[in-house]
Amino acid sequence: MSSLEKKEQHTPMMQQYLRIKSQHPDTLLFYRMGDFYELFFDDAKKAAQILDITLTSRGQSAGQPIPMAGIPYHAAEGYLARLLKNGISVAICEQIGDPAKSKGPVERKVVRIVTPGTVTDEALLEDRKDNLLVAISQLDKHFGIACLDLTSGKFVLQQVASEEQLVSEIERLNPAELLYSEETKLPARLNERRGLCQRPPWHFDLASATDLVLKQFNIHDLKGFGCEHLPAAISTAGCLLQYVKDTQQGALPHVQGIAIENDDDSIALDASSRKNLELDSHPSGDVRYTLFGVLDKTATAMGSRCLRRWINRPLRNQQILNGRYACIDTLLQQQRYEEIQNCLRQVGDIERISSRIALKSARPRDLVVLRTTLAALPELQQQLADSDNAHIEELRRQIGEFPELLTLLQQAIVDNPPVLIRDGGVLAEGYHQELDELRNLSQNADQFLLDMEAREREATGINNLKVNYNRVHGYYIEVSRLQADKVPEHYSRKQTLKSAERYITAELKAFEDKVLSAREKSLAFEKSLYDDLLDKIAQSLSALQQCATALAELDVLVNFAERADTLNLTRPSLTEKPGIDIEGGRHLVVEQVSDIPFIANDLSFSNQRRMLIITGPNMGGKSTYMRQSALIVLMMHIGCYVPAKSASCGPIDKIFTRIGASDDLAGGRSTFMVEMSETANILHNATANSLILMDEIGRGTSTFDGLSLAWACADYLAKQTKAFTLFATHYFELTTLADEQKNIHNIHLDAMEHGDKIIFLHAVKDGPANQSYGLQVASLAGVPKSVIANAKSKLQQLEDNAYLQQQAETGNNQLDLFSSKECHPLVCLVEEISPDNLSPRQALDLLYRMKEMVEK
Repeated sequence: MSSLEKKEQHTPMMQQYLRIKSQHPDTLLFYRMGDFYELFFDDAKKAAQILDITLTSRGQSAGQPIPMAGIPYHAAEGYLARLLKNGISVAICEQIGDPAKSKGPVERKVVRIVTPGTVTDEALLEDRKDNLLVAISQLDKHFGIACLDLTSGKFVLQQVASEEQLVSEIERLNPAELLYSEETKLPARLNERRGLCQRPPWHFDLASATDLVLKQFNIHDLKGFGCEHLPAAISTAGCLLQYVKDTQQGALPHVQGIAIENDDDSIALDASSRKNLELDSHPSGDVRYTLFGVLDKTATAMGSRCLRRWINRPLRNQQILNGRYACIDTLLQQQRYEEIQNCLRQVGDIERISSRIALKSARPRDLVVLRTTLAALPELQQQLADSDNAHIEELRRQIGEFPELLTLLQQAIVDNPPVLIRDGGVLAEGYHQELDELRNLSQNADQFLLDMEAREREATGINNLKVNYNRVHGYYIEVSRLQADKVPEHYSRKQTLKSAERYITAELKAFEDKVLSAREKSLAFEKSLYDDLLDKIAQSLSALQQCATALAELDVLVNFAERADTLNLTRPSLTEKPGIDIEGGRHLVVEQVSDIPFIANDLSFSNQRRMLIITGPNMGGKSTYMRQSALIVLMMHIGCYVPAKSASCGPIDKIFTRIGASDDLAGGRSTFMVEMSETANILHNATANSLILMDEIGRGTSTFDGLSLAWACADYLAKQTKAFTLFATHYFELTTLADEQKNIHNIHLDAMEHGDKIIFLHAVKDGPANQSYGLQVASLAGVPKSVIANAKSKLQQLEDNAYLQQQAETGNNQLDLFSSKECHPLVCLVEEISPDNLSPRQALDLLYRMKEMVEK
């Protein structure tokens, strides 16, 4: 783009564009021209490709055609939404000068910068998902994380000690935009994220960052927020605040405090565990197949977002969790949840509306939603009034009522206002006298002219006198030439026509000045009054934010009560004694999406029972059993009732899963490499209070390599880590570990054969499985019968060879870890035969029987 380097070769308008664009090199520039936002040069090419709009050109500049693409300004929201979903930021450049008074290009200015993490417009957001801006940095050996939800004002800081924790937290937060220093090398797993934004390293300077934080909250030190000992987090917070102020072009009055999150507060889940457990996303993209999708029957968008946060950050604080159980219990006992949900359905997203009010970007219909919400609060208060639960009573107090604010909104806003304040007609008649007068002037001009015409005819005696208006000459009094001698002295001649004279009076001139500017004055004055109204509402900002937070939590708790009743969930028990006991546990998601009745199963962990080695056929339910166990434990720690007859759980600090794998092509890692990386993470970071799900370790390499790795991993977890571990495997040799270590036990998923077919019973039983049923599952999957028969023959050959080789090497019949211990049915039958005791008929029957066994 060499033409950009010599601005003096361009037209004045393009020079203005290039000057503004140079101030925003990393964003698309929406340059306002009349009724369109235009994009030029590379911006136009990029936008045309993403938005599927026509790429054209606008004349020439510096001898070259200028690529150009445009969108109508009134339809900008839809295009903005698509750009933001692609992680692209946009600078909005508006005309701020008066075209009538401009001698060159109309003065233009960037009035706001819309980025994926700072957008607050309702049309550009998912209403049931947080839209987070996150900044990260490293200081010494610590990583700082600052997270801001600009749509709610929630500002959270965290400091972690490892890159693994950093990646895990970013996966949990799933930010729309991620800020990091130009000098920082991102972890490989973050490089492919959308919305990455580099910032200058000096934006992370600790001293400057501290000063920014202190000014934002108008405080003298950081001790009040408890973050004075988190330098990495503070430096990150400074960068984030600076970025938001730059993009919003103003203050952040709704960001009123800092929350600190610590590792000890929640159960840690790494990125692969979140993915494997399908908490709120599914490979198909269908949220119905996730835990969030099954649990989310909340009445409000605020409650839905709160539920998603709870699911992604299960707590370890038993006092908070028991408080949530008690709320659910109260709601169920009083059977109030349906009535409360009906009240909550009248509640709008006042969390985000409050933020838009603070940022002066609230639209008229936001205020209508706020008005409707405030009108619904008294009935909600009545529904909550008789509760004997202390926490519900506290939520009721925090929700409160806003009678004065409700009255103000009822007086100020019309019932069905236009979308934008610029269209006028938002403020109700009677709200402000001067506004009513301005509106009357512009709306009742015709009547004034008729009244004046009647008065002037009577005063002058000129029967054909007319008071009229045209766009060129404005208002005038017209008198025929024959009647000109009757014109009073206070009439001033304005225009002479062939057969008439036109005059103006001081009264008519004053009226003309009023009426010609009344429309513009009315709109401008209404906009000013609207801004004043937002300021008045903003005086209740803290109370509204507290109300929104309490409404969201109440919504989730009421939702939990409804789900408990509808889905047959049970109140769990949290104890200080290590272990997990689940009776009749079910997989909540599978149960809801499957037409087949779900088979419930038990789980028991204790100090004497810390590892369960799970065997059984593919499709027998091993992965489902493992996942349901983890999900039940997780549900306990978000304060939700669980799908089980009974459930109790001791302290849990982390949940790890190693289930399934796929190639990481971008990172250059094979399936087995991914598997081993996840396994290494578990072995390094798990503790005795962790819950671990390990599925099919070692299946990605050769049999003996894989078996050796699986055996060593299981041995390490049982002896060193001593975590609560579900270890699923097809290596039956691992079942011998239960004979060697007391804290290891065998369980299996039951199945039975019927002819050549297999029937999955999905029931968990003690002891190891007696076979893997691999060939039967292959047959069930539709593998050709000839292939199955060939596989059976090969299997028999391999088993026989392994048996003979073992005898040759050891000189005895003792088989080691890698040998088959089972006697083939045909061999067992031959060993039992006593030939001398068989009659000819019996011998013939036996021969047919052996023939039949071989054919099977």
